[in-house]
This record gives sequence, structure tokens and C-alpha cells, in this order.
Amino acid sequence: MGTPIYLSDDIRRIEKAAEGATPPLMERAGRAAAALAARLASDRAKDVLVLAGPGNNGGDARVVARLLGEQFFRVTVATKPPKVPPRPWGLVVDGLFGIGLGRELSGDYAKLVEIVNAQSCPVLALDVPSGLDADTGRVLGCAVRATHTLTFIAMKPGLLTLDGPDHCGRVEVSALDLDVGAMLAPGAWIAEAALFRGILRKRPLNYHKGNAGSVAILGGASGMAGASLLAGRAALKLGAGRVYVGFLADDYLEVDPSAPELMLRHADDVLGLDLDALVVGPGLGQSERAETLVGAAIASEIPCVLDADALNLVAASADLRKACQRRGAETVLTPHPAEAARLLAENVEAIQRDRVQAAKNLSRHFNAHVVLKGNGSIVVARDGHWFVNRSGNPGMAGAGMGDVLSGMVGALLGQRYRGESALVLAVHLHGAAADELAGSGNGPVGITAGELLDPARRLWNRWLDELSA
Repeated sequence: MGTPIYLSDDIRRIEKAAEGATPPLMERAGRAAAALAARLASDRAKDVLVLAGPGNNGGDARVVARLLGEQFFRVTVATKPPKVPPRPWGLVVDGLFGIGLGRELSGDYAKLVEIVNAQSCPVLALDVPSGLDADTGRVLGCAVRATHTLTFIAMKPGLLTLDGPDHCGRVEVSALDLDVGAMLAPGAWIAEAALFRGILRKRPLNYHKGNAGSVAILGGASGMAGASLLAGRAALKLGAGRVYVGFLADDYLEVDPSAPELMLRHADDVLGLDLDALVVGPGLGQSERAETLVGAAIASEIPCVLDADALNLVAASADLRKACQRRGAETVLTPHPAEAARLLAENVEAIQRDRVQAAKNLSRHFNAHVVLKGNGSIVVARDGHWFVNRSGNPGMAGAGMGDVLSGMVGALLGQRYRGESALVLAVHLHGAAADELAGSGNGPVGITAGELLDPARRLWNRWLDELSA
């Protein structure tokens, strides 16, 4: 099913089950890391600094030091700042702390991190960069900024979300010759194109717009029509057969010049239509009329995406929260951290402290498929399976990006993809489209939400051709 992800407690269970392995896991980890370290340092000076901490991570580092010494590298093993000679290094191996770190780094360890981060050579972190929480991606006081991370047994979520990607560099996984999936079945995966093989469905030749679904976007309060139009255009470009845009404002446009295929209506006239999916929230505002509209959408049996102000209205209303919890139809929530904080009656810092747990809480509390947006978006399905998305770049930090994502999810729901599949597909595609723009020189700085539509359509058609059952 793609690349699995395991939390630290799961990794410890696997390590416990493999205690009697021959050779031991520490030797296997050291050998895997030494092989990568030798490649990283081979075309540079032979001086290698190995930082060895007090626990198993330090044990791995000492194996690396021994093996590199056998290959005629000049290896210095250090545990404290005074033991680090002031010289240029060809490579630094960070083996201070792994998944067991539960406190902020300070004192001599913080000074070692400062020394490492001042180097210009490659830095190889063993398992996780020291100072980074393996489960959350949170920096514990300070953290090594590695150019490469070799993580052992399986991928950890902290390498993929929040501050993790800024500290781990290029990540490789060494399973240490263990059959990890057989030892403990995974419940989480990286969202990547390979995950969708066999799920995607090519269109047969005998196909019409009714098969592609009818999707409605509800929003567009006065002064915020653009959000609804972006969502509607995204639904069109992802293949929805009919797309209605229902405006809350009475003075709505009669036609969208950039997408005349959109059918523009007043919001009150949309819910009575024969629909396959609803997207509620882009540009909706938080008026009393908006709250009534959200309530009507939740009360329907139509698969529904709740975004933007629809989420804020749900957060503020006990009745809407209860209605959402009771809902039988597919429900998708797409909050950013501030919206998630309102939904859970928390603050943003608490949400970001443990993004995986926050997304799980949202899914459970609202009986919904959820994406907690941000660096390494977390997707949690109703059944508890969860995913971390790696696609996307800082160019997506702009207005309208969430509206485009909600329209994409709506289009896939309208084409009868299950809620979990629709959300994971849309989140990954959304970021991949931004990456394609950046890769072509049109970003990351200056990417606009509307620019994602054409590369998203190209990628979607490519995936349908390559990955369909």
C-alpha cells in the first residue's frame, strides 16, 4: 500500500520483538549508516566527526565510527563540546539522540547541536535529527539541521510534518532486514501516487456527464465570490460533470468569464438540486443565513466537504457539531491549524504540538475524514487509518489554496470515490501540482491558487493512465 509510517511506541514494540536477532539491530543499523556515511564523505576530506549520545542512538554511532575507521577515515568521536576539535570536517554523523528523547536539549548537548549546525559539510542524522520529536516533528529546544537522515526500521511521522522536513534533509529508510509489516501491521502511510494503484478508474468510452457527478459549491458572501469560483473551477478541472456555484450574496455574477461552464445560482436554490457532492464554506462568511445553510447541508444525505467559514460555524455551534457527529453520509473536514483549534476548543500551539493526534481527535469528534493542513498535511480517515502528505512547497502559502483543495475533493466525491480516497488523492494532487509549477520555474514564490488547476489536471490524467485498475 505504499510507504508505511510507525509511531515511536510501535518502533519500540518491533525492536522488542527483534531483541534476539543475529546480528543485533545496533550492528545492522551501524553498518547501514556507515555505508551511507562513506558515500557522503568519499569525495571530501577524510575527517569525520561522530557525535555519540548516551543511549541506543549513541551505540549506533559508535558502530559507525568503528566501521569508518576500518575504511581508513580519520574519525573523531565526541560526546561533549570540549572534545570537538576546531577543524573542517568532511562529514558529521549525528548520533546524539533518537526516538527516545523526551525533553528539551540544553547545556552541552545544545552546544553540540550549535557546532553541528555551523558546519558546511554534509550532516548525516541517525534515525532522527537530535532534538526533533520523532512523532510530532516538534523541535525540543534546538535540533540538528541534517542534510541526510537514515531512519531505521520504518518512517516516522516527525520526519514528515511540522519542522521535521526543515531538519532532516533527504530521508532514507533502512528496515534493518526486518519484515516490519509482518511483525506489526501498519495503520499509517505516506500519501504518494503509488498508494492509489488499483483505486483509480479510467473512464469507459460509453460515459456522459451524469456519470461524472453533479457538484455544488456553497459560499460566496458579498465581497468573497472569488473563493467560491476558485473551488468551482477546481471541480471542473478535476472532471466533475456539472458544477453549480451557489452564492450567498444576492448580487452574484450571472456567468464566470473564466469558466462559463459553471452554473451560477443563489445558494438557496442549490440544495434542492440532484447532487452527488457538496462543498460548503469557500467565501461563506459567518452570518445567520450562512449558519442556516451549513445546517441544511449537514442535514442532507449528500457527501459533503466542510471548509473555511463552514468549519468556523460548526466550531461555534453545539447543534451543528452534534449534527455532524450523527451524520451518516461521507463528511470531509479541511481545517488549517487555526480552524482546527476552534473545532477542538484548543489553541494553535496545542494543535501544532501534536498534529497527528489533533487530526485523529477531529476525525473522532466529528465522525469525519479530516485533513489538518500545513507542512506535512495529516489525513485521518473515519476508520482510523492516517496518512502524511509530502507533496507541496512554501509557494502554497497564499490566498485561495484551500478553496482549490475543497473543490478538488468535491469533484472526486462527485465521481463516486470514497471519502478517504477522495481526500488523500486530492491532498496529494494539490501539493504535486504546486511542485510541478515550482519545478518549471514558476515558483515557489508567487504561485497563485488558480495556477494549480492546469498542472493538477495534467497530473490527474497521467495518474488515471498509469495507475488505474
